[in-house]
Amino acid sequence: MLNPANSVRFQLSVVGQELLKSVSVSVPQPSATYSRTSVRRLLGVSEAQLKSWERQKLVMTSETYGFRELLALRSLIQLRKDRVAPSKIRSAIHALVRKLAGITDPLTQLKMYAHGKRVRVEVGGKAMEAESGQLLLDFDAKEISRLLEFRDTSKDKKAQKDQRDQRAQSEHWFQRGLELEQAAAPFAEIAAAYRKAIELDPRTAGALVNLGTLYFNARKWAEAERNYKQALEIDADYALAHFDLGNLYDELGDQRRALEQYQEALRVSPAYADAHYNVALLYQGTNQTMKAVRHWNEYLKLDPASQWATIARRELTKLRQAAVVDGSRAEHYPGNN
Repeated sequence: MLNPANSVRFQLSVVGQELLKSVSVSVPQPSATYSRTSVRRLLGVSEAQLKSWERQKLVMTSETYGFRELLALRSLIQLRKDRVAPSKIRSAIHALVRKLAGITDPLTQLKMYAHGKRVRVEVGGKAMEAESGQLLLDFDAKEISRLLEFRDTSKDKKAQKDQRDQRAQSEHWFQRGLELEQAAAPFAEIAAAYRKAIELDPRTAGALVNLGTLYFNARKWAEAERNYKQALEIDADYALAHFDLGNLYDELGDQRRALEQYQEALRVSPAYADAHYNVALLYQGTNQTMKAVRHWNEYLKLDPASQWATIARRELTKLRQAAVVDGSRAEHYPGNN
């Protein structure tokens, strides 16, 4: 077994990885629960940010999270990424609870998304302004032209329905893949489920990454790389895909490309603790002490209490001792950072 101090950080579980990429709440949900630390790592959210959202009553305070709660946090992250103010999100949540019967936690029960600086929500397949409750009819230029030409829309509607059905089936097979992974099913069964999801919806980046990770664990490097890259062609800002591709290159000894992918993951998600850990190891291994120290410190801010934090502190201690012993390298001492 490899010495943990010399090993890169991998994602906690293949099953947990791709909860981040699913947006459906109508399909059967995995029953697993995840710790607060695991959820922060999966989503790339700092403890300070999570506590801030809890204080603002955007999410419930909790130490464990289920599948729905992960989806809620993902929706909130996307709304903030789209520059919707927390006050707008809070007003939208309160309005939806007042206006819609049976809705007590909109972030977990509904699909909420940004439209400019406003929050919209899907209700019964229709778009609705969250605060006003007004149902919307959105016509773009092509739609207006189509209506004016009095074209027969039956084929268009059927095509749209077929597409929705295919996406629903794709999500079903994606969830099936997750369930099979939880049950430690044979490789072939899990891979078949993810391939079916991709066949039904070629733009399902989550299934591509999960399939890539299956190949990675089977040491089938070419297949793993191909799936990770396809996922990034669909979503260039998919931090997990960058991180996993970085792990692949690091495993193959290509430190330059590994570092590039980890840095891309941090560009998308600066609070990605595992990426900071792996970058620190790469810099430390190439004697770039100051850069290694910076990333070890960033990692410890994000994950101060895990077993990996113990390793990070040990590596920092090594760097300090080396700097003290070698007076000619005193400028690298972390206290001078």
